[in-house]
Amino acid sequence: APPWYLSAPSVVVALIALIPIGYLVVRAAEAGPGRIVDILARQRTMELVGRSLLLVTLVTALSVAIGVGLAFLAARTDVPGRRVLAALAPLPLAIPSYVAAFAWISALPQIAGLTGAVLVLTLCCYPYVYLPVLAALRRADPGLEEVARSLGRTPWQTFREVTLRQVRPSAAAGGLLVALYTLSDFGAVSILRYDVFTRVIYTAYRSSFDRSTAAVLSLLLVALTVAISVGESRVRRRDVARIGAGVARQPEPLRLGPLRLPMAGGAGVVVVLALGFPIASLLYWFTTGLSAGLDAGRLGAGIAATAWLSLLGAVACTLGAVPVGILAARHRGRFTTVIEQVTYAGHALPGIVVALALVFLGVRVVPWAYQEAPLLVLAYVVLFLPTAVGSVRSSVAQSSVRGEEVARSLGATPGEVLRRVTLPLAAPGISAGAALVLLTCMKELPATLLLRPTGTDTLATSLWTQTGVGAYGAAAPYGLALVVLAVLPTIWLMRASAHDRGSES
Repeated sequence: APPWYLSAPSVVVALIALIPIGYLVVRAAEAGPGRIVDILARQRTMELVGRSLLLVTLVTALSVAIGVGLAFLAARTDVPGRRVLAALAPLPLAIPSYVAAFAWISALPQIAGLTGAVLVLTLCCYPYVYLPVLAALRRADPGLEEVARSLGRTPWQTFREVTLRQVRPSAAAGGLLVALYTLSDFGAVSILRYDVFTRVIYTAYRSSFDRSTAAVLSLLLVALTVAISVGESRVRRRDVARIGAGVARQPEPLRLGPLRLPMAGGAGVVVVLALGFPIASLLYWFTTGLSAGLDAGRLGAGIAATAWLSLLGAVACTLGAVPVGILAARHRGRFTTVIEQVTYAGHALPGIVVALALVFLGVRVVPWAYQEAPLLVLAYVVLFLPTAVGSVRSSVAQSSVRGEEVARSLGATPGEVLRRVTLPLAAPGISAGAALVLLTCMKELPATLLLRPTGTDTLATSLWTQTGVGAYGAAAPYGLALVVLAVLPTIWLMRASAHDRGSES
């Protein structure tokens, strides 16, 4: 049976994760069945469904194609500069989508709409596919590909029939993350003026005292998110697992011949568009804005607020995830499964939906916390708890249980085993999860926009305010500072992941 000191806090964390779902159900029920049907049957609602699904489909397909292609070039070919490519390709994760959208629309206003949204979100999201596929290629035994080549398969046939099948589960998992991110994105689609659910929900909340429309649309958005997740899990079940891990060894690079330079050029174009262009645009507008003066005090306050609130969110999220992750890894059962699944409700909740729920909670239940730091930190916990739980669970599961058994046999209590054995062994993975949560808290926009403490502006909200009035020169310092700040947890994440792999070996 799971110990009380793990099960009790896990129940509390699960109840916190259910707050937004409870709010949406209560608010939608207040509207009544007739009003709900009327909102869902509107032509505008059907258009939103079509526009959102079109954007998700295009961004996911392009991200999978680019992510798999770049990972294959970096891990399996003799393309020039593949080590540089492997290092630069994941860095667009440090650039928030709304910062990239600001960079593009400030330079090319004509891309506003579907074209700009697809371009920006694809360039920001392909690392979600690239990273797991690259890891899968580096872990995989290249013997299957070598056998296929020895049987007369061409390099293209080997790639299509063998390599793609090996990495398909990783590509599908990355594609799911891209689809969920795209469906929940608010900042980029708002700056690029492409109406999807998140933008319309925010507008409905801001422009009307009747929040029923926003609640019903939010429930529909959650339903679409759940449908995408269920569809991906069913597709994943069709994958055939190999027996045995094979031998992870360095393969002989595929000789590209005359295609080396064109392939290197194509990869370079992707990196330049995803990383170089946004940074260059930010630098251009930053130098342009300097002529009008730089409000250093406000910029410094924004940096401090972003770092402080994100650090609070990362700490709270990690503390909440530790008991749930240990339960999921060491005490499997019906109770644990329910708790874990409930905490993953955040995967189906875009930031704007969580923000609306906590605004209702703050106004009706805890008015003393409304537009104060605790409520915003609570939003971060609900949104990013699944990320931290997954990291803790996988890290604890990968550490050997024998050390815990030896400690128990020597007379240590369960609490002492947890403190002196389990947590130290899982520390690198927990650290990596905390770094990832810190990074996502820094980049989060809609919940921060609605729940930030009164009189406090983060880098994200300041950039949003300036771009809303077309003040690109004034917005650039906040975007540039946000990118620089986000690089720090990205480096932390990469180092923690490398340390974790070293501990496993």
